[in-house]
Amino acid sequence: MTSVGARTNILKASAELKKSLEAVGCKEHSAPGKALFREEDDTLGVFLVAQGKVRMGVKGLTKLDRTFSPGSVLGLPSTFTGHPYSLTATAVTELDVIHVGTDEFLRLMKEQPDLCREAMEMLGREVTFIQKALAQRRRQLADKKFSYCEVSL
Repeated sequence: MTSVGARTNILKASAELKKSLEAVGCKEHSAPGKALFREEDDTLGVFLVAQGKVRMGVKGLTKLDRTFSPGSVLGLPSTFTGHPYSLTATAVTELDVIHVGTDEFLRLMKEQPDLCREAMEMLGREVTFIQKALAQRRRQLADKKFSYCEVSL
C-alpha cells in the first residue's frame, strides 16, 4: 500500500458511538477475503469493526486501498445518502462487525444529535480523504499523459 492508502484512523468511533451501535446492531462474522459490501451494491447500513481488519478500496485503484481496524465505522456515505456503496470493503483477517441497518442507523442519528455530529465529522474526513486521493490520481494521470506527449514530439 502507498502513502495515500495504508492504515487509517479517520473513521474511528468514540466509546459512546460504539456502545450505541452495538446496542442496535447485529454481530456478524466474516472470513478473510469475504466482502462486507461491494461498489455499486445497494446500501445495507453501516458496519462497526469489532475485531479484525478490513480493506476498503475502489476497483482498479489499488493505490487508494486503506486498511481499517477495530473501532472503525464503514459505509457512512452510502447510508447517509441512500446511494449505492462507492467502495468495496473486504475482510483482511477473521472479522467480527456490528452491522446496523440503514433505518436503525438513521433513527439513532435523529435521536442522538451528538452522535450524529460525530458521524458527520467522520463522514467529512472520509470525503476529504477521497477528494485528496482522487486529486492525486488525476495529477498522476496528467503527469503520465504529459510525459507521453513529450516523448512523442
